[in-house]
Amino acid sequence: MRHTKADNAIATYRRLREQSLWRLLASANGPAVIGLLQTHLFEGDRRLPASILYERLDRDLEDLRAQGVDLPQTAQAYVADWLAAGYLERRFPPGASEEEYELSAGAAAAIRFAAGLVEPRTMATESRLAVVIQQLVRLAEETDTNPETRVATLLSERERIDEQIEAIRHGRLQPLPEARALERVHEIIALADDLAGDFRRVRDRFEQLNRDLRERLMDNDASRGEVLEALFAGVDVIADSEAGQTFSAFWRLLTNPDQSSALDQAIDEVVSRDFAGQLDIRDRRFLLRLTPMLLEQGGMVHEVLQHFARSLRHFVQSREYLEQRRFNQLLKDAQRVALSLKDEVRATDTLEYTLPLTSSRLRSLAQWVLFDPAAQAPGGGMQEGEGAPIDLDTVGELVAQSEIDFRMLKANIRAMLRERSQASIGEVMSRFPATQGLGSVVGYMALGARHGVRSDRIETVEWEGQDERRRRARIPSLYFVRERVHELA
Repeated sequence: MRHTKADNAIATYRRLREQSLWRLLASANGPAVIGLLQTHLFEGDRRLPASILYERLDRDLEDLRAQGVDLPQTAQAYVADWLAAGYLERRFPPGASEEEYELSAGAAAAIRFAAGLVEPRTMATESRLAVVIQQLVRLAEETDTNPETRVATLLSERERIDEQIEAIRHGRLQPLPEARALERVHEIIALADDLAGDFRRVRDRFEQLNRDLRERLMDNDASRGEVLEALFAGVDVIADSEAGQTFSAFWRLLTNPDQSSALDQAIDEVVSRDFAGQLDIRDRRFLLRLTPMLLEQGGMVHEVLQHFARSLRHFVQSREYLEQRRFNQLLKDAQRVALSLKDEVRATDTLEYTLPLTSSRLRSLAQWVLFDPAAQAPGGGMQEGEGAPIDLDTVGELVAQSEIDFRMLKANIRAMLRERSQASIGEVMSRFPATQGLGSVVGYMALGARHGVRSDRIETVEWEGQDERRRRARIPSLYFVRERVHELA
């Protein structure tokens, strides 16, 4: 029978259809599931404890049911279904009080694909074409083995740089237009966002390699010394795999102090540019959290790799593999016996054998006692406590526990001090809206306590929250002065 290219493609897509990415996109309630997962585990937090995820999903499910959407199950039931379907992954970090959930690599790819359909990127942008040209030119230069052409290329590049320096010195500075700058920023964000999916795929590949290695160790009938040698060779297989080598090179680049410092400095400079004001808050937050996100995702993969090495050594050295091997051998023996009897005993025959239960039998439902929280509640009513005063030390603690966009706040203060010699927090907020609400106020107070001048007066500041309601607060009057603007660089 002749197989065509179409047959191979069809077989490949049939296998893909059984994976979580395709099943999520093709599911009957896919739009609702994708929307919920994107809101809670993709756009904001990438991992959530079970209790927080249940609480947030319950609120959204109630709103959807009020709109007529058929979602009858509870949040816990849906999370269990998504876990079984491969949309979610469940982990129990060391020291955590409860399990945490995150998107699987397939679910994250499905969400990214669906979001790309809603807001498709321009296919033929100048930025993407420039990247292709630059990479091809660089590849051609770095693979050239002719010393003369390499030197000629470097001299030509030096002449071009000298011409640019001379033009800048004569006042002929031509910055990149805002439209092209925004185009490049969006391309960078899209590329960096894809790195998160790459981290997940690398981690999944490591887990698959770990499972394959354990299976080979289970089927290995060699002595303990040979098993240990196979173990260490297996660890090398994981580290020396394509995924392992790629990740190791990326991790070395990411943890290089010079590269990390250059990345942070470039992000600060880009966000402070005028064109960056046209970015929405989600893109700005993504850029500001790019370095911590890459380090966090890379650290998770690195931790998984180290955990595999430690767990495999413990698996062999604790002789746990012997019990697992014995259990595996018993299963194989039972399968061989069953196959030998398949022609003698039909599946419908009654066996004269009684299998005793291994769990306790429940004789009466009256043995079950429902838990009554009211019986454990202490007596007496609730008393209203007095509000604690907030001083600058307390503000400092709040800042340490938050993710305030200090780069943007410093840029706002520097812009005010270019126009006047001093400015209070209220004056800065009247010019630049508090995009993080109370977080912006706390951030300005923290900067004022460190780099500003404090007076004895009290100032009232106002801002608009995410619910579009105006709020106000009375804070100590703190002034930023031009003489100390260098401290805000």
